[in-house]
Amino acid sequence: MSEDCEIEAVAAVLEDGTARTILTQTSLEPMSATTLSERCDASKPTVYRRLDDLRELDLLVEQTEPDPEGGHHQTVYATNMERITVELRDGELHLSVDRRPDIADRFTRLIEGI
Repeated sequence: MSEDCEIEAVAAVLEDGTARTILTQTSLEPMSATTLSERCDASKPTVYRRLDDLRELDLLVEQTEPDPEGGHHQTVYATNMERITVELRDGELHLSVDRRPDIADRFTRLIEGI
Protein backbone atom coordinates (compact mmCIF):
# COMPACT_ATOMS: atom_id res chain seq x y z
CA MET A 1 0.00 0.00 0.00
CA SER A 2 1.45 3.37 -0.93
CA GLU A 3 1.86 5.96 1.80
CA ASP A 4 -0.89 8.18 0.29
CA CYS A 5 -3.30 5.23 0.27
CA GLU A 6 -2.29 4.32 3.81
CA ILE A 7 -2.95 7.87 5.04
CA GLU A 8 -6.38 7.81 3.44
CA ALA A 9 -7.18 4.34 4.79
CA VAL A 10 -6.07 5.19 8.34
CA ALA A 11 -7.93 8.52 8.26
CA ALA A 12 -11.08 6.80 6.98
CA VAL A 13 -11.05 4.14 9.68
CA LEU A 14 -10.30 6.67 12.45
CA GLU A 15 -13.18 8.83 11.26
CA ASP A 16 -15.52 6.10 12.46
CA GLY A 17 -16.53 6.34 16.14
CA THR A 18 -16.92 2.58 16.52
CA ALA A 19 -13.37 1.99 15.26
CA ARG A 20 -12.02 4.61 17.66
CA THR A 21 -13.88 3.02 20.58
CA ILE A 22 -12.54 -0.40 19.62
CA LEU A 23 -8.98 0.96 19.63
CA THR A 24 -9.36 2.71 22.97
CA GLN A 25 -11.13 -0.19 24.68
CA THR A 26 -8.70 -2.84 23.43
CA SER A 27 -5.76 -0.71 24.53
CA LEU A 28 -6.84 -1.46 28.12
CA GLU A 29 -7.24 -5.22 27.71
CA PRO A 30 -7.99 -7.74 24.95
CA MET A 31 -11.73 -8.05 24.30
CA SER A 32 -14.07 -10.31 22.39
CA ALA A 33 -16.30 -9.03 19.61
CA THR A 34 -19.33 -9.56 21.86
CA THR A 35 -17.85 -7.39 24.60
CA LEU A 36 -16.83 -4.77 22.05
CA SER A 37 -20.34 -4.77 20.61
CA GLU A 38 -21.67 -3.92 24.08
CA ARG A 39 -18.98 -1.30 24.79
CA CYS A 40 -19.45 0.36 21.40
CA ASP A 41 -23.23 0.13 21.49
CA ALA A 42 -23.02 -1.30 17.96
CA SER A 43 -24.24 -4.44 16.26
CA LYS A 44 -21.90 -7.43 15.98
CA PRO A 45 -21.76 -7.17 12.16
CA THR A 46 -20.67 -3.51 12.48
CA VAL A 47 -18.03 -4.43 15.06
CA TYR A 48 -16.72 -7.29 12.90
CA ARG A 49 -16.42 -4.95 9.88
CA ARG A 50 -14.45 -2.43 11.96
CA LEU A 51 -12.27 -5.21 13.40
CA ASP A 52 -11.48 -6.34 9.85
CA ASP A 53 -10.64 -2.76 8.82
CA LEU A 54 -8.35 -2.26 11.83
CA ARG A 55 -6.62 -5.62 11.37
CA GLU A 56 -6.07 -4.92 7.67
CA LEU A 57 -4.19 -1.75 8.64
CA ASP A 58 -2.28 -3.66 11.34
CA LEU A 59 -3.69 -1.44 14.08
CA LEU A 60 -5.28 -4.39 15.88
CA VAL A 61 -4.29 -8.02 16.43
CA GLU A 62 -6.41 -11.10 16.91
CA GLN A 63 -5.51 -13.51 19.70
CA THR A 64 -6.91 -16.79 20.95
CA GLU A 65 -7.26 -17.32 24.66
CA PRO A 66 -8.86 -20.02 26.80
CA ASP A 67 -12.44 -19.45 27.88
CA PRO A 68 -12.47 -20.40 31.58
CA GLU A 69 -16.26 -20.76 31.72
CA GLY A 70 -16.89 -22.80 28.58
CA GLY A 71 -13.70 -24.83 28.49
CA HIS A 72 -13.12 -23.74 24.91
CA HIS A 73 -11.14 -20.94 23.32
CA GLN A 74 -12.32 -17.50 22.37
CA THR A 75 -11.01 -14.90 19.97
CA VAL A 76 -10.10 -11.56 21.47
CA TYR A 77 -8.70 -8.40 19.93
CA ALA A 78 -5.99 -6.07 21.19
CA THR A 79 -4.65 -2.74 19.99
CA ASN A 80 -1.39 -3.14 18.11
CA MET A 81 -0.40 0.52 18.00
CA GLU A 82 0.75 3.18 20.38
CA ARG A 83 0.88 6.28 18.21
CA ILE A 84 -0.09 7.51 14.76
CA THR A 85 1.75 10.58 13.51
CA VAL A 86 1.06 12.60 10.38
CA GLU A 87 3.81 15.05 9.48
CA LEU A 88 4.04 17.71 6.84
CA ARG A 89 7.54 17.57 5.34
CA ASP A 90 8.71 19.17 2.13
CA GLY A 91 5.16 19.84 1.01
CA GLU A 92 4.00 16.24 1.55
CA LEU A 93 2.13 14.37 4.26
CA HIS A 94 3.95 11.44 5.86
CA LEU A 95 2.28 8.86 8.09
CA SER A 96 4.04 6.82 10.71
CA VAL A 97 2.47 4.24 12.98
CA ASP A 98 4.31 3.18 16.12
CA ARG A 99 3.21 -0.37 16.77
CA ARG A 100 3.59 -2.36 19.95
CA PRO A 101 6.25 -5.03 19.59
CA ASP A 102 4.92 -8.55 19.38
CA ILE A 103 5.85 -10.71 22.39
CA ALA A 104 7.61 -13.18 20.07
CA ASP A 105 9.63 -10.32 18.54
CA ARG A 106 10.61 -9.06 21.99
CA PHE A 107 11.69 -12.56 23.02
CA THR A 108 13.75 -12.96 19.84
CA ARG A 109 15.51 -9.63 20.44
CA LEU A 110 16.20 -10.66 24.04
CA ILE A 111 17.76 -13.97 22.97
CA GLU A 112 19.76 -12.33 20.17
CA GLY A 113 21.08 -9.81 22.68
CA ILE A 114 22.53 -12.52 24.91
